[in-house]
Amino acid sequence: MTDAISIVIADDHGMVRQGLRNFLSLHDDFEVTGEAADAAEAVALVGTLVPDIVLMDLVMPVKDGVEATREIKVLSPSTRVIILTSFAEDEQVFAAIKAGAWGYLLKDVRAEELARAIRGVHSGEPMLHPQVARTLMREMRTPRREESGQRLTERETDVLLCLARGMSNKEIATELVISEKTVKTHVSNILQKLHLADRTQAALYAVEKKLTQDRR
Repeated sequence: MTDAISIVIADDHGMVRQGLRNFLSLHDDFEVTGEAADAAEAVALVGTLVPDIVLMDLVMPVKDGVEATREIKVLSPSTRVIILTSFAEDEQVFAAIKAGAWGYLLKDVRAEELARAIRGVHSGEPMLHPQVARTLMREMRTPRREESGQRLTERETDVLLCLARGMSNKEIATELVISEKTVKTHVSNILQKLHLADRTQAALYAVEKKLTQDRR
């Protein structure tokens, strides 16, 4: 299927890779194009295959999933990494999100939830396991951004709300009737003012501060 979501599975356990491949093969809109037994191999595969999605284990030989995610973000910006791991410790979650991961799921996730997460991330929506989301929300309640940062303009707030809806720059530009270049500038200003690392953190910030409810 030519328009299927192409996926690389990166996990050092063969049984896990086989289980994921078997499950993903049940869906017509998924295509597993490669498997990696370690993070270095995953990065190499991304360079060759340029998949839409990488399902990345966090702890693997040679290098960890965080370092590989960071390299993939530079090597293939269009490829989106979903961390799939057994660990939900604060430091690992923050490091993975800052490295550029679009999703962070635990291996106890239900099969259909994993499928929804893959489709969501592919369409531009960050996906987090509920436990991971709670971890990030707890961190973001630490009062430091609003006190030390500058206030957002009304237009920047509009863009932030669009980020919370998982919209791409192109979709935001259409929604707000502005150019994509202007959208990129607003996103950059938002991240700088709020001391956030990426779009995922910005989206979580908007939800945690209940900005989406205020605009309804």
